[in-house]
Parts: sequence; C-alpha cells; structure tokens
Amino acid sequence: MTVEFIGILHYRPGSESIAGSGPAVQPEFARELAKAHDTAGFDRVLIGYSSASGDGFIAAQHAAAHTERLGFLVAHRPGVVAPTVAARKFATLDQFTGGRASVNIISGGDDHEQRRDGDYLTHDERYERTGEYIEILKRIWTSDASIDHAGRHYRFEDNVSSVKPVQKPHVPIYFSGSSDAAIEIGARFADVYMLWAESLAGTRDQITRIRAAAARHGRADAIRFSLSVRPILAPTEEKAWERARSILEAAKALREATTSTVAAFLRRRNAAPANTGSLRLLKVAAEGAVVDKRLWTEIASLTGASGNSTALVGTAEQVAESLLDYRAIGVDAFLIRGFDPLADAIQYGEELIPLVRREAALRDAARSGAAAE
Repeated sequence: MTVEFIGILHYRPGSESIAGSGPAVQPEFARELAKAHDTAGFDRVLIGYSSASGDGFIAAQHAAAHTERLGFLVAHRPGVVAPTVAARKFATLDQFTGGRASVNIISGGDDHEQRRDGDYLTHDERYERTGEYIEILKRIWTSDASIDHAGRHYRFEDNVSSVKPVQKPHVPIYFSGSSDAAIEIGARFADVYMLWAESLAGTRDQITRIRAAAARHGRADAIRFSLSVRPILAPTEEKAWERARSILEAAKALREATTSTVAAFLRRRNAAPANTGSLRLLKVAAEGAVVDKRLWTEIASLTGASGNSTALVGTAEQVAESLLDYRAIGVDAFLIRGFDPLADAIQYGEELIPLVRREAALRDAARSGAAAE
C-alpha cells in the first residue's frame, strides 16, 4: 500500500521554537509553503483550526491556485457551520480543486477554546453532535434526492445540494480523538483515523481499540490510520540530537519571553490538559525523554502536549526506519511537520519522503514474493 504524507499549511512563519512575526495571515508565506509541499511530494497539507486563526477554506483556495497536485485537509469543527452549508462548501472546494479536498473533523477537546466560538456543549455532547454532523454530510454528498432531518442537534427540511464532490463516494473524512466517546464516533464514520505519535506499543493499543470499535459497525477494515510526528533530521545522529537540544532551548526561551494570547492559552493548557490525547502523550513523556529507538518527548513535556509534539530524531535513514516500524503495525499515512516549517518541508522532500516510499515498496514486494512461493 502506498505511503501517504501529510504536511501542515501555516498562515505565517513560526513554531514552538521560532517566534512568529508580522501579520497573522501572510499570503506570500502560505503560497511558498504550499508550493514547497507540492514539490516535496506531500499528498496533502492539513490546515488547522482554532478560534483565533484564519479561515481554512480560504487558505485552501489560495494554496490550490499556486499548486498542481497537492491536496488540502481542512480542519473543521461541527457546531460552527451548519452541516448543510459545510457539505456545499467542501463539495465546492473539491470541484474547484479537481478532487483535492478532504476534511479533518475535530470535535474539540478544550471547553474554554470551544466557548470562544460560542460552543457550550460538554465533551461527550460534542462527539454525539459530531456523529450526527458527519452523517448529514455524507447524506448530502451522496444523495440526489431531497433530504429531511430531525435529530437532537440539527433539523432541516427538503435540503437539496446541486453541487457534489469530485471524489466518490464523498470527500475523505479524517478524524481524531482518544477518548471513548471519540473512538465510538470515529469508528463509525472515519476514513482515516489520526493519531499522535506515542510509543509503538501505545500506538498499537490505539489501533487495536479503534479497530475493535469499528468491527461493531462492520467497518474493521474500512479505517486507515495516520500518525502525526515531528521529524528532526541531520547528517549524523549526533548532529540530530544537537539540533533537538537547540530546538528545546529555543522553545523554552520563547515560552518565557512571549506574552501573546496564544502563548498564554498554551500555558493554561499546560497546567491541566483537558483532552485524552494530550494526557496520553504526557504519560509517554513520563516514561523518559526518549522512548523506543528515537521518539523524543521533551517538547511534549514543555508544552503540556498541546498538539502534535513528539519527535523522531536521527538521520533520514534512522527516522525512515522508525516510520516504517509504525507502518508495520498498521499506519499508512504520516503527518510530518518540522520546527522550521518551510525549511523542514523542503528537507523532508529531499531526504525522507522518497526514502520511506522506496523502502516501503521494497518491503511490500518482498512480502508479495514470499506469499507467492
């Protein structure tokens, strides 16, 4: 099976270790970052969502105009836009990009962040709403007849959308969440289930839990898995760890010096993570600064695991080996982003992505040959 690579489309330069500067939305930077991912061989880029960030649909349209084949995974929160409207928005984006749209459904794991956009449902209620939301999206994308709906969270009559996605049967649905409520909904509806990089054992456990839940809905083999991780590459292992340490020191200094709203929000989350995924990453970090061969956890510890924050450190060959270890337990998509977004995306395209795909193809061919004997 082909290995999928997902990057990140940022609105401006910056990361945990590099201070952002200038306007919150910088079209020229977003354009260059999208073009770099397109050239590097990424399949798609995630455009994140927060109550303080730009609009993902508009960012995807801007990036699509400057790329040839790159797909756009737009993070989308149920409850902010009506599902009937969202279905038309994603179908329209898919049409204008020639089938390059996908949606990352995020129900939200932090009550305070949700309330910034006027969402006052509880954690489990949000996931219940998400299930209803995705069901509506799929019906609108796939039905030519008018639709009525009367559910707990949404009600409408005689909805007919004249625009359908290019991709069939519908726009791909990516999903994330580690709580029991999340897994129950993701198991029913997700095409790709997105995980943050834990140890191999922890990741295997997550995949087993999700597949078991999916089996109850007859979907055990219908879900693929994506792993989000931060590769830190250098020509030698020693230099890679030197680079990791410099990133950590820069991140520490930046957190102490920054007084922005975003930094204050991250510090608050650091005190008491509200979502299960962050708690899982912090549990991994408690096992040590390095888990398995080269999974580095110190940025997760520093930030309270506020997002994709564990890293694989080493040469391109060593990091590729670790990615392939995850592939061996059921992961076939990797969301990789660096601490220097543009430079790292270029480096991944030159050193890491071709290596992983080449080795994966060789291993697949060897297995096929052995099975045929």
